[in-house]
Amino acid sequence: MRELERDSSPELTDMPGLAIVGAGRVGRSLARAAESAGLELRLAGRGDALGACREADAALLCVPDSEIESACESVAAAVPPLRFVGHVSGATRLGALAAAGARGAAAFSLHPLQTFPDAMTAVAGTPCAIAGSDGGALVMAQSLAGLLGMRPFEVPEDRRDAYHAAAAMASNLLVALEESAAELLERAGIEHARELLAPLVLRTAANWAELGPEALTGPIARGDADTVNRHREAIAQHAPQLASTYDELAERARSVHAGRVEEPSR
Repeated sequence: MRELERDSSPELTDMPGLAIVGAGRVGRSLARAAESAGLELRLAGRGDALGACREADAALLCVPDSEIESACESVAAAVPPLRFVGHVSGATRLGALAAAGARGAAAFSLHPLQTFPDAMTAVAGTPCAIAGSDGGALVMAQSLAGLLGMRPFEVPEDRRDAYHAAAAMASNLLVALEESAAELLERAGIEHARELLAPLVLRTAANWAELGPEALTGPIARGDADTVNRHREAIAQHAPQLASTYDELAERARSVHAGRVEEPSR
């Protein structure tokens, strides 16, 4: 996975007219970015997607993963004049766009490595995973990501699952972890857990972004086994369902602190 060099990679001479299919949080956020970039844009729902795509050169499907294939089948009748069909899923491979490919369109994907809490989410500066079914489609994805202000990097199809798992760990599972910490605090009788923990979480995230593993602090980094044991006893008393989670994360923290990151099996 490598970030593509903007100054040395080929770009489309003229950006094609774009149809964004799906008016949810991701679709509308990307549409705002496209409008700001001055792109010729049509934002459509599933009901009027075909008409929008018939007036565009490229379609970007911003629909749930489970609906990508059916959405592609719906807009495939617009090929041609539609030349490119893409999706914004991090986990779904380009094969989901086979219906458009069968009619001659090139397939691409463009996955902003960002969480979208609302339809006003800014994407400028966001890393963006891209893929293309051929060189032209890859250039299309790279150019579109760049025009939207994102930083494109290529993810091979056979590594897409690992890429998306990493993204889920960094975002979705982080929320699950923080909810676990808040639950333990509340079970200990301390109110307003999220409000109290938020500054710690945000500072830790900023430290990790700057320092990587050197940001690890606390009893494990200090080698304070007695405190860790008291943690385990308190969890067993107040929230026993979190005991295995704590143990596994503690072991991972020891490995990070010791610099013993295991190599993947070959």
